[in-house]
Amino acid sequence: MKITSFNPLIVTKDAEPVVKLFEELGFEKRHSKEGISVNNATEIRMKDANGFHVDVSQGTGEWNMIRMNVDNLEEAIEFLESRGFHKARHEVAKDTIDTGSSRFNIMVSPAGTIFAVSQHTIDND
Repeated sequence: MKITSFNPLIVTKDAEPVVKLFEELGFEKRHSKEGISVNNATEIRMKDANGFHVDVSQGTGEWNMIRMNVDNLEEAIEFLESRGFHKARHEVAKDTIDTGSSRFNIMVSPAGTIFAVSQHTIDND
């Protein structure tokens, strides 16, 4: 498994002020995805001049997680599960979510840290 990017994902009920804050810090919107997952979330990928990324998702809650993009999602899930991580989607089918440009699973570490582990199927930098 190769990690292709690693960055924070901010989930909030009101994404606009968070996006504005990061724009003021020098980040630009790169692309958006709508209708993601069972919560019908909207996600905005942002990037600054140094190549740092932050993803902002408008959803139903307020939390932060780590986004880890990999070249092989199944291998990453097996690796994490062998170290005590579990899939967070207990109330929904534990299947991988397909957004149209990536596939992902939400994984939770034994200490409770949340990781969004994804594999891009379309390059949207």
